[in-house]
Amino acid sequence: MWWWTAFGVLALLTAAALASPGNPGPAFITLHSFDGTDGESPNAALVQGTDGNLYGTTAGGGAKGNFGTVFTITTYGTLATLHSFDGADGANPRVVLQGSDSNFYGTTESGGANNAGTVFRITPTGTLTTLHNFCSLTGCADGANPLGLIQGDDGNFYGMTMAGGAAGSCSPAGCGTLFGITPSGLLTTLYAFCPEKGCPDGSNPNDLIQATDSSSSFGYGTTGFGGTNNAGTVFEVSRIHGMVETLYSFSGTNGLFPNGVVEASNTELYGTTENGGTNSKTLGGTVFQLTTNGVLTTLYSFCAKSGCKDGSNPMAPPIEATDGNFYGTTSGGGANASCLPAGCGTVFAITTSGVLKTLYDFCPQIGCPDGSKPYAALVQDTNGSFYGATHGGGANNDGTIFSLSVSLDPFVALTRTSGVVGEKVNILGTNLLGATSVSFNGLATTFEADSASEITATVPTGATTGFVTVTTPSGILKSNAEFEVNP
Repeated sequence: MWWWTAFGVLALLTAAALASPGNPGPAFITLHSFDGTDGESPNAALVQGTDGNLYGTTAGGGAKGNFGTVFTITTYGTLATLHSFDGADGANPRVVLQGSDSNFYGTTESGGANNAGTVFRITPTGTLTTLHNFCSLTGCADGANPLGLIQGDDGNFYGMTMAGGAAGSCSPAGCGTLFGITPSGLLTTLYAFCPEKGCPDGSNPNDLIQATDSSSSFGYGTTGFGGTNNAGTVFEVSRIHGMVETLYSFSGTNGLFPNGVVEASNTELYGTTENGGTNSKTLGGTVFQLTTNGVLTTLYSFCAKSGCKDGSNPMAPPIEATDGNFYGTTSGGGANASCLPAGCGTVFAITTSGVLKTLYDFCPQIGCPDGSKPYAALVQDTNGSFYGATHGGGANNDGTIFSLSVSLDPFVALTRTSGVVGEKVNILGTNLLGATSVSFNGLATTFEADSASEITATVPTGATTGFVTVTTPSGILKSNAEFEVNP
């Protein structure tokens, strides 16, 4: 239950606080409206770079046709286009990540030499190199239409393709693959989905995430289709067995078409399904929790309110914020009906016990100047605020970048969550110049303040697994996740 004082000055949630006492409530700002020439239809999550700025992609628009862009934007809304795709070097780029070499790596869903997508590297100043063109092998055995990437602890990158692969059950396009690729572009197909009739392992996968327990599991992911009921699956990439293992097959009533998961601090998986649930097969969707042993709990089924005023059709998994709650978006539903028939979308918060609160309803005004239909996941910046993108709306109806603050405190984030004694670790934050100490689980270490947004610290002798803290003139900043000290 929520209690609101007059004018919404104080908000408390019994299961877990979504805001601290004195929080005046969410503050929403439209930071940038795309105009086509600088991109349109941003569909992927933003990432925070070591320079303190945010980086992202647009699915279309750009200076060289409607093929998409890579851009950077400050937390105050100043945007610069780093690259406009021309089709030959890729089209419809996906989310980018910053590698350990400080360059950014990503994929394009289509375009390239075979119009099946690419893997690319781009420098912070915008120099792009195509590392791989998919469908280079007969029958697209190397995959087609890639999704996002992760960087493994071996320095290589890993990802999935929605189509292609050696298995022919999803004729003619293929069922998708899991692949690895070196920073120099040598690609290896690690798994082809649907080797058996009916695709019990799932088909047409979504983005991959890396597991925190790297000793037993490499990562987790979802497939949009396949599984026992052809409603999608959650799977594990096992280090122990060296293969893809299905953890759960959805049935429709508990969700339909999962679209990714995150691993929370309690080591359990949280995600969303685009459709299904108990309220609506087509305009619903769910938020779910899944143990790594395959036990699923549906935390919330959307469209529980008349007209789906609580939101519908989430397109990306929620993220765990520093307050322990989860934050996400729905592409439809909400209190404003301007985007008929499905609604304009929402930003929501949900506790681990399934109590949901709508934080923002898109398109309260005609023309949706604030944006509409967010498809991408949110990112929490180290300044404590959330940042996201909308597919449509804005001043030119080409989509927007927005920020939303619920008054969460600043923190520091580590570019990697595990390492050995003596290793150097990059720490991201805000206003880090003047830092006086860095500690790993309470043990102080040597460090260098590279800039106002980055510190390089050494894992000290005797360090144990725990949180990293940075003492600055403004106070002590705690990491948003524990750092695992490996033997």
